[in-house]
Amino acid sequence: MSLTSHTAPLTAVQAARLKEVLEERGYEFEAKPYTLFAAKKGKLNVAVYEKGPKVLVQGKDTEDFIRFILEPEVLGEAKLGYEEELDPEMFAPHFGIDESGKGDYFGPLVIAGVYTDAPVVRALMAAGVMDSKRISSAKRIRDLAAKIREVPGVATSVVAIGPERYNEMFSSFGNLNRLLAWGHAKVIANLAGQRPQCPRALSDQFARPEVLARALKQQDISLQLDQRTKGESDIAVAAASILARERFVEWMDKSSAAGGIVLPLGASTAVIEAAKQVVAKHGMEALGKVAKLHFKTTSAVIGDSNGAGMDSA
Repeated sequence: MSLTSHTAPLTAVQAARLKEVLEERGYEFEAKPYTLFAAKKGKLNVAVYEKGPKVLVQGKDTEDFIRFILEPEVLGEAKLGYEEELDPEMFAPHFGIDESGKGDYFGPLVIAGVYTDAPVVRALMAAGVMDSKRISSAKRIRDLAAKIREVPGVATSVVAIGPERYNEMFSSFGNLNRLLAWGHAKVIANLAGQRPQCPRALSDQFARPEVLARALKQQDISLQLDQRTKGESDIAVAAASILARERFVEWMDKSSAAGGIVLPLGASTAVIEAAKQVVAKHGMEALGKVAKLHFKTTSAVIGDSNGAGMDSA
């Protein structure tokens, strides 16, 4: 399968050099949100995003662009084709776990997991799998999620905790970290049932790493547990982030349509206004069916000047 999408971190100097290279080769530049610049030539698209910065290359000539332009002229190193030598752990059998909705007032908390080995990782990389936080298009999320599930040998698990259940569980756990650890452990247990020989699981770093280890022990799961910051640089974790985001976006779309009120992402002023509309239209009880009530946002919605709502983290 030929490579049609690729992402790589850049320094500010490398980003500037890449722009020069594209200008020299006659690429057409266009303005795109959240990018330092974006350019196109033929069927190849190159975008450098502000956050990072990072470059995203897409199109049927992606592989040639990386080998003959990006790596030799901008990055100064050859990595394409050497990923297994450079990062052997990513190609070894393991589970990758990630979540979506943790920082959103509306919607569920979704935890997803993906089992990968070397053939699966190669197929996911060729499909353009990357961390869902860097994908703004809901259609792209859905397309990638479908590709992930189609890869031979992959195993997946998604646990979605809807707001109503989430609020009950948060009251019981009394701590978001413990609730999150329960969800991670549940997904790992589900995956272990499908791939019992898998020796390792990888997730983003928890505030208190031992909380997840304890939750796994309660599920009677024994494997090597690795936690690290920016875990989504691992393809299994990145794939999990896409599956989690797909389920989250699906819930948000359906609930917005069912309630007749668009439920925005995050915890902004627009979110507060939408929550007030929910209460006005459907009553206070309805808020607990679409929102995570322990967020401080709840105090702003119900006008509690004492700030009784707890923080979102």
